[in-house]
Amino acid sequence: MVDEGADVIDIGAESTRPGAIPVQEAEEARRLLPVIEAVAKVISIPISVDTMKPLVACAAIGAGATIWNDVTALRFAPDSLQMAAQSGCDVVLMHMQGEPSTMQASPSYGDVVAEVVGFLSERVAAAIAAGVAPDRIWLDPGIGFGKSARHSLKLLAGLGAVVALGFPVLVGASRKGFIRACDPTAIATAERLPGSLAAAMVAAGAGAAAVRVHDVAATRQALEVWAAIERARA
Repeated sequence: MVDEGADVIDIGAESTRPGAIPVQEAEEARRLLPVIEAVAKVISIPISVDTMKPLVACAAIGAGATIWNDVTALRFAPDSLQMAAQSGCDVVLMHMQGEPSTMQASPSYGDVVAEVVGFLSERVAAAIAAGVAPDRIWLDPGIGFGKSARHSLKLLAGLGAVVALGFPVLVGASRKGFIRACDPTAIATAERLPGSLAAAMVAAGAGAAAVRVHDVAATRQALEVWAAIERARA
């Protein structure tokens, strides 16, 4: 991934895909920490730890991670906010309706963009109040997390409202289910590269600071070409 052009490596040991079964803290740490330690020895780019558990996050930071990517936006445990502030790491606050095991059962919104923006604004305020430095906060609208395909498409279309909050935005749309909703033939996740590239370019065009992807080289090339066209336009 580094050779293909990744700027950050995101590592997690508990699946958060729809229907995923939670993993106990000790088991998550057992899986995760040796990998982060090993990867940190051989790469020079930042490592992001994908976990909702503050003790696991702190242990991962001790092992070499510098970013805490939390799908619960620091709501999982009472001390999540405090631990994030004390760690001094960057934090990614993501929107999710419900929890991974049930989040896709019946997601419902009046105005998905407005509700996601409101939620993220509240979590930013909570993080800053707890002592997290504003320049260490990232936002993630949570494409596919407690959202139908229509909700995810609306969020991508309205991503500028999230960007307007003034914090760097991370978008994870790679291989998500909304792509299959657009192309029913894309049943296997590996068949969703073209849709993933389209979503990455839309996110970049809306001002996203980063995209979380599976296909690094292809996404890097697509974004490089997109950026070159935008420079030529300017």
